[in-house]
Amino acid sequence: MSIDLETTKAWQSLHITSRTLIEQVEAAFKKADLPSLSWYDALWEIEKAGDGGIRPNALIPQLLLPQYQTSRLLDRLVNARLIDRVVCDEDRRGCRAVITQKGKEMRARMWTIYAQCLDDLVQKKLGKDERATLARLLNKLR
Repeated sequence: MSIDLETTKAWQSLHITSRTLIEQVEAAFKKADLPSLSWYDALWEIEKAGDGGIRPNALIPQLLLPQYQTSRLLDRLVNARLIDRVVCDEDRRGCRAVITQKGKEMRARMWTIYAQCLDDLVQKKLGKDERATLARLLNKLR
């Protein structure tokens, strides 16, 4: 198998750019005395699930974290009173993560910073057509 130079350059650019952008978002959260991007991602997925919440194992593919890291993250969110764990009616051994009002408020505060980062790091640097092309190309790699 032979990998051409363009493939290697594309991979390096994707990897470095992704890491750089995430580091900039994390720095903005830290400067605003807010938790990490993983907290935002978890709160957003749980909030989108609605009043019934979401089972922890359904969060794993959305958060791109292994099961044990997802469990630890949910423990931290429970301890911060941003989510509740509710026993599942259909399976009394299982639970669902449900966002609290405090969790919704935290996610909204974080979104203010995150939206500014998206504007500065992506929207102001790429035109609308470029953003659409980038999204289409990245989705092909998924």
